[in-house]
Amino acid sequence: MRQKQVVTFGEVMLRLSTPDYARIVQATQFDVTYGGGEANVAISLAQLGLPAAHVTRFPDNELGKAATNLLRKYGVDTQHILYGGDRLGIYFLETGASVRPSKVVYDRSDSAFAALEPDMIDWDEVFADAAWFHWTGITPAISAGAAACCQKAIEEANKKGITVSADINYRKNLWQYGKAVEEVMPELMAGCDLIVSGLGDAKDILGITPKEAAEEEAHISVFRQIMDRFPKIKKIVNTTRGSVSASHNTLSGMLWNGEQLLETQTYDITPIVDRIGGGDAFIAGLIYGQLQYQDDQRSLDFGVAASVLKHTIKEDANLATVEEVEAILGGNTSGRLVR
Repeated sequence: MRQKQVVTFGEVMLRLSTPDYARIVQATQFDVTYGGGEANVAISLAQLGLPAAHVTRFPDNELGKAATNLLRKYGVDTQHILYGGDRLGIYFLETGASVRPSKVVYDRSDSAFAALEPDMIDWDEVFADAAWFHWTGITPAISAGAAACCQKAIEEANKKGITVSADINYRKNLWQYGKAVEEVMPELMAGCDLIVSGLGDAKDILGITPKEAAEEEAHISVFRQIMDRFPKIKKIVNTTRGSVSASHNTLSGMLWNGEQLLETQTYDITPIVDRIGGGDAFIAGLIYGQLQYQDDQRSLDFGVAASVLKHTIKEDANLATVEEVEAILGGNTSGRLVR
């Protein structure tokens, strides 16, 4: 029997990145691709062999067609994409090295996605073949219309018994349309079954702070408070990143299921090829694990290993296979030639 889809919803932007670690101020050309947090999740899941669909809105021009083609190229269902509006959002990426961090410059105002209205998307139709719905805190930050669309999607998913996950990442500079994050996000989070949240997100969005000082106890304290406030949320996950330099990070993960805090080993990632989309690769791997394994520890381990692999892959999305992730889980991190 065919597996049901994971549906993702969010803006896709044109990514212009400087080649060969050049700075934006010295760049004479840019490498071109397309990416967005939620679409990255859909692409990653499609590469792992799960049916995935992405819902967004593109301008009806060559850029919108090119972005659609990229999603199709990697096996994502694009039948629910809308076309209209004036422009595709852009972000410029300057890739850092050693002690110089990477930098992102956004040019996304008045995008086709920002002009979305709630009645434009038939979520009943979108979710006809869905088992899971994923969104991020970036979407409701873009515009009131995008936030309302997200709310309708969550409500419809809840009606249909579809699992809802969210990476509630807070981007202060995006909230510019007159609503504060604390006015919008709690209602959306109330419909979620699983979220990605760090201590900073919990404080900035919900005003929740740890009641304990030690790191593990601090996380448990915050996760308990979140679950007390939002009873539907049954699992909270997060990654911990250590930054030795722009080219050398460490990464581990944790999952709170209401009873125990599960943790992974810590990976050493050096040199980093492209860290954009690392968090998206993590949640995609975790969703894959939840659907395939029904085991929290195995899902968490798979998600972190998938994220580690993403750091070795250029562009936004994780193009790793299940076999490659499982090789990392099996301890094969030597990077030896395969032939």
